[in-house]
Amino acid sequence: MFTTWRSESKNRQRLAALGPRLRRLALAWCGEESLAEDLSQEALTRALSRLTSLKDDQALEGWAFAILANCFRDHCRRQRPSDPFDECIDPSLHSADEHLSQQQTATRLRQVIAQLSPHQREVLMLVDLEACSYAEVADILDIPVGTVMSRLNRARQQLRRLITSDKRTPSGSRSFMERVK
Repeated sequence: MFTTWRSESKNRQRLAALGPRLRRLALAWCGEESLAEDLSQEALTRALSRLTSLKDDQALEGWAFAILANCFRDHCRRQRPSDPFDECIDPSLHSADEHLSQQQTATRLRQVIAQLSPHQREVLMLVDLEACSYAEVADILDIPVGTVMSRLNRARQQLRRLITSDKRTPSGSRSFMERVK
């Protein structure tokens, strides 16, 4: 009994430490800070209330991400929010030009990622933002590993298409360098 209580106490501490990562992932999925805070708090509350159902202490992180994914899906079912991706701007930049450039890049990235389907965004953020393995993502989202791989591939292809289509000049016009020559 003492080891069970001790393990549960340790898992509570580990869950609390996961809070910032859950918020970051929720923010990447929903794009709104207040909603991300609500989703991560809801996920933590659900996880804490169901902590005794966790069978493997090593699976706590994936289990908490799965709860967050379910909270996000529940929210999406209730209402259809706009889903821009939000990127944190590095406050250590010294140059105003660098800061502006980074803001513009983050804004464009948010716009491009918002064009992905929610399923593609979920997989992309878990793999690329949270560095989860395909197997972990499959467990978190309760989908086959092959589905994770295909959604990730489609998301990356779509991102590539959207980003490269932005860089092309409008038809009939030439780039600045071509006009100078």
